[in-house]
Amino acid sequence: MANTAQAQNTEQAKGFMRFFNAVERLGNKLPHPFYLFLLLAGIVLALSALMGGMEVTYTAASSTGGEAEEVTVAVVNLLNGPYIASVMKSWTNIYVSFAPLGLVMVMMLSIGFAQDTGFFDAFMRNTLLGAPAALVTFVLAIVCICGNLVSSAGIIFGATMGAMLFAALRRNPIIGAVAGYAAVHGGYGANLILNGDDVLLSGITGTAAESLGINAPNNPMMNYFFMFTATFLIALVVTFVTEKIMPGLVKSPGIQKEMDATVTPAEKRGLKFALIALIAFLVVMVAICAPKSSFLRSETGELLPKSPLVDSTVCVLFIFFVTLAAAYGVGAGTIKKASDVPKFMQSGLSGSLSFFVIAFPAALFIHFFNSSKLATILAVKGGELLKSLNFTGIPLAIAFIFLSGMCNLFMTSSSAKWLILAPIFVPMFAQVGFSPALTQIAFRIGDSMSNPIAPINFFLPMVLGLMNAYKRPEDPEFGIGTLISYTLPYSIGYMIVLILQLVIWMLLGLPLGPGVGLYM
Repeated sequence: MANTAQAQNTEQAKGFMRFFNAVERLGNKLPHPFYLFLLLAGIVLALSALMGGMEVTYTAASSTGGEAEEVTVAVVNLLNGPYIASVMKSWTNIYVSFAPLGLVMVMMLSIGFAQDTGFFDAFMRNTLLGAPAALVTFVLAIVCICGNLVSSAGIIFGATMGAMLFAALRRNPIIGAVAGYAAVHGGYGANLILNGDDVLLSGITGTAAESLGINAPNNPMMNYFFMFTATFLIALVVTFVTEKIMPGLVKSPGIQKEMDATVTPAEKRGLKFALIALIAFLVVMVAICAPKSSFLRSETGELLPKSPLVDSTVCVLFIFFVTLAAAYGVGAGTIKKASDVPKFMQSGLSGSLSFFVIAFPAALFIHFFNSSKLATILAVKGGELLKSLNFTGIPLAIAFIFLSGMCNLFMTSSSAKWLILAPIFVPMFAQVGFSPALTQIAFRIGDSMSNPIAPINFFLPMVLGLMNAYKRPEDPEFGIGTLISYTLPYSIGYMIVLILQLVIWMLLGLPLGPGVGLYM
């Protein structure tokens, strides 16, 4: 009997692998990401011409607590002389204003510098070498999930740190990059700490509720109990997928560093210098942030979830990594002269060159897609379809989760989606007894579960570039199909555990946040 069950489990595992491999093969039949984004840009232009003038009307919420208003949006035909002229005129600005471009450049300057000084390798070997693999992955997952506290910078941090951590521990860095990338995205529906998204989304939810006279608790902590618990569930999913599924799915072993497990006296000296630098950095930051009148605090004197400090995260992280790595380099002797600093920074940027190339057509595609208003039309039409299904209770919540997930595949900004969907669904679901907090958490579950596989994700080119930087010369270049097949197990895992968590919450009537229930 036991042998029969084991054989069935083995066959099921092979079936899953065949499915993921089929996704990879199908996805890799797509063109190189450079040409794929050019093709998508062309498709958007053609669709804008075909659907030009199609209109939808919806009630738009406000994220600042202002009055909601009715808005009519029409698809914009981009194939016209004035628009083409404006694109040609803004050709350079479209590229340099592409959201991830500056983030990737600044973060890779500092992270690449820290890596090339040897700081990361020495730190990982000194602290994590010998620890159980699953524990290391779990800790990485928790850190990356909470990385959305620093918004988009967390995605870069998670993917690069995952790759470097695994490489330093002589594990497959490609798996580490994917695990970090997937974990940060899963964190958009989970966190241990309130962040800017909680404030922004709850503001939109509150406006949608108040505009139609819905009286229900509404504050940034409205989903906190659920999200706190979800943090550990997502971390367990990341750990399970990374340890049990990814080794059989990822064919390339990647470039794994051969290194002595011991930490040399020079490296120990460097780590002591880095520890002193860390203490100095923290003392300076506390001294700056402690006063209620600090320029890094909000107007109300707060640091979290929204303040100039949070908005300055990229700058703070840059200074943090450069300070610790420079101190390590001086102590360990890897930095011998001042010119070594820019040399190491240059090396960090060189590993991102493929991203800078792919980012150009990606920027054009995103620019065209936003200008055409096609995303708004698709979101509103999807909402109308869900309305027509007449679901109630748990099936209604699950249907909305999937609608949110589908919207995420073509519209990656959670606030932009929620501005459109909240005024439709917050009042609609209130009619069947759902509190605005329940509607919001259902939206966030859908957003989180499909984030890792979104094909128009801003940071997809960056992760592909990172994966290709760690592949062996003889291995084929990774394509979009490969990345989607690698992130799909994480998405499926998020979908299962988060929907189950919501079902349990609804069956038991557990509060979503302090003083915030599931139902009206």
